[in-house]
Amino acid sequence: MSKFPNPSTITSIEKRAKSVEEAIAEALSELGVNEDEAEIVIVQEPSKGFLGLGSKEAVVKVSVKDTAQPTDEPEAKPVSEPETQAPKNRVYNSQAPEENAKAFISDILSAMGLDVKVSAVFEENIVKIDLEGDNMGIVIGKRGDTLDSLQYLTSLVVNQSSEDYIKVSIDTENYREKRSEALVALSNRLAQKVAKTGKKFALEPMNPYERRIIHSNLQDSEDVTTFSVGQEPYRKVVIAPKNPKAYKKGGYKGRNDNRRFSQGGRGSYSRQPYGKDEKPASSPAGTATYKADFKPQQHKAEYKNFEEYLAAHSKD
Repeated sequence: MSKFPNPSTITSIEKRAKSVEEAIAEALSELGVNEDEAEIVIVQEPSKGFLGLGSKEAVVKVSVKDTAQPTDEPEAKPVSEPETQAPKNRVYNSQAPEENAKAFISDILSAMGLDVKVSAVFEENIVKIDLEGDNMGIVIGKRGDTLDSLQYLTSLVVNQSSEDYIKVSIDTENYREKRSEALVALSNRLAQKVAKTGKKFALEPMNPYERRIIHSNLQDSEDVTTFSVGQEPYRKVVIAPKNPKAYKKGGYKGRNDNRRFSQGGRGSYSRQPYGKDEKPASSPAGTATYKADFKPQQHKAEYKNFEEYLAAHSKD
């Protein structure tokens, strides 16, 4: 069976692809005609979306030209860009920073194809933004990465026309508070482990906001201390013991490193030394002189052999 439809029975086809050219080529191939024999209508232009989200494929409709038999099917018209797409070249220059933040976030989320309710208030030089909608996990991202990126971009927009720095905080579904509680519990558990084992522990890379939560939680600890290492965006918190035990050369205090020599263990010499009045066992000749004490090179002039040496010292 053929992979593609029979061109004699199908005169129109709609195709999707990453680009318009690729979609047209696939449609012409399936219809079995060249570009001059077909009518091509671009239904939708491709779009990359924002931060990899909300991307769209190109959609084209290709029909075979037939002058002899006009078709009753109405000609498809190009579809304009969705109304939810963010306006181009918009200037956020309102005197109210919360209005600039709200407009910018709304445009971004609309460009992502998300229906989200945005509310913003300006209190104590902080713009607090709350988002409500379905599938907010897309907005939060992995460990809040997407939410932090939106917060950073919004901060740039809010502060572009402000003389004083204005802080921006974006939250959804109470994520910030839940994440803070999780980091506090994690840091407490790791601090106990570090204090017990005496070994430092490095956490995964975090943004400055999350690192400050851990530093603040453990700053009054009597057992551990915290510090940050690495470069952004891979900077991370290290929890270390506050009073680590110093290593002493020679092993632990009180350890008897010479026990193997006193117990006659492997590689030891267990013979006890002679006392003050003790003497080694006498040889059969009644002398305490051992053969090992005889050194021929020292007695060449006096003795020819060991027997003469014993005879000369038999009275000692």
